[in-house]
Amino acid sequence: MSTQPADSTIKIEAGSEVDPLGIGTPLPLGQVSSESEARQSSSESKALTCVKIYLQDDCLKHRFIRSRDTSSIVERPERLRAVKIGLAAAIARIEEAEGVLKPSDANLSVEDELAAALGKMDIATSDGRLIRARSISVTRSTATVDLLDNAAVKYVHGDIDGDVYLQKLKAWARDSEDNITKKGSEMPEGMPPLDLYLCPSSIDAIQGAIGAVCQAVDTVIASTRVNPSPDPQRAFVAVRPPGHHCGEDTPSGFCFVNNVAIGAAHAHLKHQIHRVVILDIDLHHGNGTQSIVWQINEETYQQTLESEQSPSEPSAPPPTRGPQIFYGSIHDVLSFPCEGGKASFVQAASTSIHGSHGQHIENIHLQTYSSETYFWDVLYREQYSALLKRASQFLDSTGGPGDDVMIFISCGFDACEHEYPSMSRHNRKVPTSFYHRFALDTCAVADVYARGRVVSVLEGGYSDRALSSGAMSHICGLVGDTVQVDERWWDLENLIKLEKATKTRKFVRPSLGNADPEPWLTRTSELLSHIDVYRTPPQPSRNWVPPTSRTLRERKKLSRNSSTPEVASKPGKDTQTPVPMSSTSASVSESEVVSPLIAKKLPRVILHVRPPEGTS
Repeated sequence: MSTQPADSTIKIEAGSEVDPLGIGTPLPLGQVSSESEARQSSSESKALTCVKIYLQDDCLKHRFIRSRDTSSIVERPERLRAVKIGLAAAIARIEEAEGVLKPSDANLSVEDELAAALGKMDIATSDGRLIRARSISVTRSTATVDLLDNAAVKYVHGDIDGDVYLQKLKAWARDSEDNITKKGSEMPEGMPPLDLYLCPSSIDAIQGAIGAVCQAVDTVIASTRVNPSPDPQRAFVAVRPPGHHCGEDTPSGFCFVNNVAIGAAHAHLKHQIHRVVILDIDLHHGNGTQSIVWQINEETYQQTLESEQSPSEPSAPPPTRGPQIFYGSIHDVLSFPCEGGKASFVQAASTSIHGSHGQHIENIHLQTYSSETYFWDVLYREQYSALLKRASQFLDSTGGPGDDVMIFISCGFDACEHEYPSMSRHNRKVPTSFYHRFALDTCAVADVYARGRVVSVLEGGYSDRALSSGAMSHICGLVGDTVQVDERWWDLENLIKLEKATKTRKFVRPSLGNADPEPWLTRTSELLSHIDVYRTPPQPSRNWVPPTSRTLRERKKLSRNSSTPEVASKPGKDTQTPVPMSSTSASVSESEVVSPLIAKKLPRVILHVRPPEGTS
């Protein structure tokens, strides 16, 4: 872990993408919300807790390019679309609950829709009030960092002798195409081939994810200082690749840098946040985060002991110390990284230590449940909520409520009841409402100890239904009790309706499944058309192809004087023609160049028809 000084600046690029047709116009870079309306009504009603959602388009650039077969790749760009569906549905439902969803939204005529689309073309007169909910705003972030020149990144992943791991990571991505051509894989030997993959643009995704997390930290903290701004107190950051399995220099489980740990380091280095709570609710234990937290706490503890043994002069400034971090996780101890039963992983995922040696770690194992009543009355009340009690005890023992406290959620949706059976094969699941209830309870702790500061960052979650339902539930929890939330919003019946309304069909408007759609479904589709307009960029043209033993047969033209084709000659070494690779994305975007179809020549067939025997 490095203590070298570095620039902690987060770069935010200017400009925005604009759809020239005004159909599906992307959210403007920066904030698009109804906050101005909220400020006008602030004197008439109590202040609403505002949640800001951060989207980062660069995160779509991390793609699997090793093969066209992506059937075994679950950490894919399309995950973000599933999350956006849940976010759009949550916003629509909250607008409905706030009374700002107009009934006419479900009954727009074709002429009205065309007029609205044409209206979007006039950017100068657009009021930008896409989101009517007073308690939510959305930001399309362009914030990014330089892995080799950022203080928070170097604090977590830097090395005392230099940024060895970070330099290797950039080189792996840069040389990924060449390494696939030469040796069949872009990752160094010994690393799991399906858990880890890179492409040349993966670094853009990784740096963009960090930038969005740090931008959310800046905004949330700025909203709660001595002169609070009207900005929100809570944030949800929808980014990928995830981060909680990555240690200081050990990528693992789809993770190459630790987004939440870097966010905590950024809060400490830039905003003097000295006490951090990290709550990990992914199906899998965040072994990387825990190892990083252990190292940071160990260094802070040693600094404390040294300062106590060698007191400074009364007039001397107080010694500089690192942060104190509580890490708490609810996970399945039978799943990755513990599935193989390796002692070090299982022991780490079962550690509970509070105060000794400066460590503050709590791990709780998920259990099976037979009914939701048992889950809420027994498992959640007696076991899972203990994670928040331990976090409160940590904060009480280190000074109580204060301006130096911040709470992070490593939010994985792969423990959701709707996750792929192959992912949650040990049946350690949670109801979808868990993500709502846990967010509510976390915000209650934050209100007491951290001036309401909560930043939740996407980790796992791989099936579309788990991601969309989990995101919907979680956002409703972050909004808090200022909105009357109905947990039936994400029951199975409504999720099926949502999936039908947002199903992707090329060049066809999503079907709402009936002639009189519910207003929230129409509104969800409208919001999604703005939130999800960014397409996965096409891979740059490249001349490389992986080695292949497949060849195309040589065919010779038929001789004019012959009625039978000549036998194709056997190709030699110099005639081998590899099959070109196409994009590895699970769905080809409309912006990608598609090769024209070539008509296939069929062999000539000659039928000889003879009259039946016995006829003249």
